[in-house]
Amino acid sequence: MALTTGQRALLESLLLQRLHELQRQIALHHGDSRVTHAQELLEARDAGRDVDMALSNLDLRELGDVSLALRRVRGDDYGLCADCGGDIAFDRLRLEPWALRCIACESAIETRQRRQALRVSL
Repeated sequence: MALTTGQRALLESLLLQRLHELQRQIALHHGDSRVTHAQELLEARDAGRDVDMALSNLDLRELGDVSLALRRVRGDDYGLCADCGGDIAFDRLRLEPWALRCIACESAIETRQRRQALRVSL
């Protein structure tokens, strides 16, 4: 089932809102540059800095995902699973408007990743 114009508008609004939130978070975490942040990390390694850098990396990755979704939201392939081509449920997109896969395909990927992680740890 294709997304309606209203659904697309709502999802685009959610994406823009998340984009601005992430930009604010990233600016707060390190208003200076990531290079300065990395240098500080090398000079004073502590658990707080490691956690801060990991969170910052997650924010940057999500920012990239949100930016890509904003480009796709007006296109024909937005809301279609990148793996199976089926529809991504609107409820899923409302929660994660940058989602690339339907729940079934995303679950399959996560299951494979868990299995690989188990093999590596053994």
